[in-house]
Amino acid sequence: MTDLPGLKDGRLQDLAPLRRGPLAKALKALNGEGEETRLIGGAVRDLALGERALDFDLATTATPDEVIRRGRKAGFKVALTGVAHGTVTLIVNGRPIEVTTLREDVETDGRHAKVAFGRDFSADARRRDFTINALSLTADGHVHDSLGGLDDLASGRVRFIGDADARIREDYLRILRFFRFSARFGSGAVDREGLGAAIRGRAGMARLSRERLRAECLKLIVAPHAAAVARTMGESGLLEPLFGGMGYPGRLGRVIAIEEAHGAEQDALLRLAALAVVIAEDADRLHERLRLANAEWRRLAAAASAVTSLHGIETPPDVRGLRELLFAARRRAARDALLLTQAESRASADDAAFAEADRFLADAPEPELPVGGADLAARGVPAGPRVGEILSAFRDLWVEAGFPTEPEAVNRLLKRATDGDACAGR
Repeated sequence: MTDLPGLKDGRLQDLAPLRRGPLAKALKALNGEGEETRLIGGAVRDLALGERALDFDLATTATPDEVIRRGRKAGFKVALTGVAHGTVTLIVNGRPIEVTTLREDVETDGRHAKVAFGRDFSADARRRDFTINALSLTADGHVHDSLGGLDDLASGRVRFIGDADARIREDYLRILRFFRFSARFGSGAVDREGLGAAIRGRAGMARLSRERLRAECLKLIVAPHAAAVARTMGESGLLEPLFGGMGYPGRLGRVIAIEEAHGAEQDALLRLAALAVVIAEDADRLHERLRLANAEWRRLAAAASAVTSLHGIETPPDVRGLRELLFAARRRAARDALLLTQAESRASADDAAFAEADRFLADAPEPELPVGGADLAARGVPAGPRVGEILSAFRDLWVEAGFPTEPEAVNRLLKRATDGDACAGR
């Protein structure tokens, strides 16, 4: 059995999660009296890698009714989240822990499965998606691995359990999960068999909910090997059915390189913009395709619009141009657009001029138009279309003058706009 950072001789090195806290309490309540309960899936994988496990899922020989009885006896709040399929959620010290009775799929329609309960942990493992997610951990810290998941995890290989085509037909979301896990845990090229099955099954992605597509996509593009995996997806024709349009994995790779050069945190939305948004209409399509939140959609659309004002440049604008960008797009969209423009240019990821321009956009005050409708009313301009015309003319004059704030300069520009000489042709 392969040793990993969190394991030694097939046993978990840090037993703290099994000795105290919500997981330990749940295992104590559910184990014994002829029943066995184990931690399963991604939590075991992460603990084996020496990482923190964020979510705890348990598999048990106990029936759902017995899980409910034991949970209530232990004083836990019990939520009947999926009891028809054998899943009960125990709330232990405020933390939800899903407990699922061991089961085997009897029938599946590509998204939902009919199951039969059982008592065989190995059979339950065989119905899961990838070998690295089929691990289980007993309360004494022993890792059970009947499918070679630890070896795959150590070698950076994400491999379907059994027949990859069959696993995908059971749940087409596994196509995206295959690429997401490859981007997080993989090393080198993605598994050839899995890739072939994903290509053959790609039409099934149309059956998936938009919310689940969004969740998987945003997780994938912040994974360590996102750029390489996105490139493989693009070359295999798998980005277009996901986004309903073109994908640009090369630009994603350059944005990731710039983030790393700046020491910036991973930004899923900016990476999504790099991968799938060139014009504002692309943002509109993704809004519908992935059911993005309105704030997410507005950010993508604003960045795309701002990029058009910088199209084709190889060096960043001067200070005046940056102020104009900051005024027109506001800070978030201006910075997004600058980084996307750098990614499209021939500038290096650590280009000093672009880095300085980004610092300016991050720190400079956003120019605010110094006059409004009330100022025009004080000058005797009646309410109506004329107010908008004057304000538009003043805005153009003010930007052209370099955003002056001195009262004399502002009044002079406002007089020009009000007198009408700047409104010619409007």
